[in-house]
Amino acid sequence: MPSAATAAFLPPELYSSEAVAALEREHVASRFWHPIAAAADLPPGHVRAVELLGLPVLLCRDTDGILRAFRNRCPHRAVAFREPAEGTVACRRLVCPYHGWTYDLGGTLLAAARESEFVEPFDREAWPLEALGCQVRASLIWVALGADPIPLDDQLDLPLQEAAVALALPRVSLAFHRQTLACNWKIAHDNTLDDYHVAIAHPTTLHRMQGPVRHYSHRFGTWANVLATPWLQGEAEFLTFGLPPWNHLLLWPDGRLALIQFLPNHLDSCTMQVWLLGPQERQGEGQALMAEMVQFLAEDRALVESAQRGYGEGFRTGPPHRLEARILHQQAIYAALLEPWYASGRMPR
Repeated sequence: MPSAATAAFLPPELYSSEAVAALEREHVASRFWHPIAAAADLPPGHVRAVELLGLPVLLCRDTDGILRAFRNRCPHRAVAFREPAEGTVACRRLVCPYHGWTYDLGGTLLAAARESEFVEPFDREAWPLEALGCQVRASLIWVALGADPIPLDDQLDLPLQEAAVALALPRVSLAFHRQTLACNWKIAHDNTLDDYHVAIAHPTTLHRMQGPVRHYSHRFGTWANVLATPWLQGEAEFLTFGLPPWNHLLLWPDGRLALIQFLPNHLDSCTMQVWLLGPQERQGEGQALMAEMVQFLAEDRALVESAQRGYGEGFRTGPPHRLEARILHQQAIYAALLEPWYASGRMPR
């Protein structure tokens, strides 16, 4: 962690540069795993099309329960096999709607229409689907976009160290929420790591959940950090983990788990997605529990969109508070990933 004498927030210029946004996609997003769906929402023998940072992804779970992720495009002419609007659908074979190339759920080409008539000799084995890294942790499906991401268990170092048993519990999807925020993703991510504002900005919502500031406890891993607060005056803790590059994992002692992420859209826009998971017996409570979260998320929306308007020419951030240490931790990770481009002068300082 930076010392109090040297600690400083990222310069505002990094929040408004197209060049920086391109570098983030290439050198930050590609280094990490990204939650993309609830594992319980994809039973064996089903597929689901989703989109991640503009990339069409196809999730497939075969009848043996093996989960895989592929680029959602046929290797012949790039047409998608399924569309996100279809949701999760039962499927035994993937058939391209353009030219009928047919694949199994393991990504192997089974047949191509009029296969004997290709101009050159045709080899099915030369045309598998493009596989992406795919794993399940905390009842969520995580996908890697880059060829060499850090290990997922490293990315989740502190959650697995502090709550491995709780994360391994089976959970079903209780509710899902998505909305667009009119701010750079880093502003939204910073805000959700910001424990300095909770008592002031959320006095009747999140502050009641987390309790008095004097009970706040911060812990730091290599990649993740956590705010721990007592739960209902008991011995258990409510844990809020910050994870790179833009994720937040909330873990309640009563079995609930939430994942909040802020996916970049444009320099002044990001998509917030919230999964709420929990035990099967709480499934009927999902919408009510999500409504509680949406209350404080709406309060945060007003703040981050205001900050976006203020991050203009001539603005310089003030000094960090001790309750903003989690912001500094995640910003240090971000800066380290982009340090070669700082040094080369290819991005604003």
